[in-house]
Amino acid sequence: MQNLPRIYLNENLAVGKTFPLPPDQGHYLSHVMRADKFLAFNNGKEFLAELRQETNKKTILYSLSVIQLTDHSDPSNHITLAFAPVKQARLEEMLNMATQLGVMALQPVITDRTIAAHINWERIKKITTEAAEQSGRNSIPEILPPVKFAEFLKVCSLQSAECSLIFADERFAHDNSKNHNNCTLHSANCTLFIGPEGGFSPAEFAALDAAYAVGISLGKTILRAETAAAVAIATMTQLQNDKITK
Repeated sequence: MQNLPRIYLNENLAVGKTFPLPPDQGHYLSHVMRADKFLAFNNGKEFLAELRQETNKKTILYSLSVIQLTDHSDPSNHITLAFAPVKQARLEEMLNMATQLGVMALQPVITDRTIAAHINWERIKKITTEAAEQSGRNSIPEILPPVKFAEFLKVCSLQSAECSLIFADERFAHDNSKNHNNCTLHSANCTLFIGPEGGFSPAEFAALDAAYAVGISLGKTILRAETAAAVAIATMTQLQNDKITK
């Protein structure tokens, strides 16, 4: 089934059910992919489905019929990516990669140096949905409402027993000491925090340290936010996998 097109559908999919398809999805499957069978996913599950169409007053109506549950397990992880919004094009690249890497949620955080004021969140949702379809996920990441830094840290402190708070600490790029990545996850879930283009402010570093957030090094160079996010997610995913296998 790996060569079949995949689509996300915001429905409670189940074998035997039939759902209407939006005209753009129906047209894509019928005229672009020329497929009568495809894969539909949501809520961590993937199903084999069949495309149906009928004409009503010269209007083509599309629907899908769910045939069977596949054995494809959801490769998504248990990472929430917290990030200071950057300019739209770079933010789209960041969240596209984060989705491909399997994050379960996306949390915008307004920091002292956040400069991107107007973000097209509807376009972000479209991009993350397409990234989930392309990357073989059975779910799309939840996009959470933006919060200010202080409120974000307060919520993380309340959830400290259930979720590790990790942040990309560029201070390590100026530190010649070794063994920066002695990071231990105390829970299955973690929140990974990537700072803004200008980095965290001194006050924010102090607040993160006071909250016992764990800083990790991403190397000796200062990375752009979208690069830092991809590298950090890959690092945390490996740590989660190591924790599961132990």
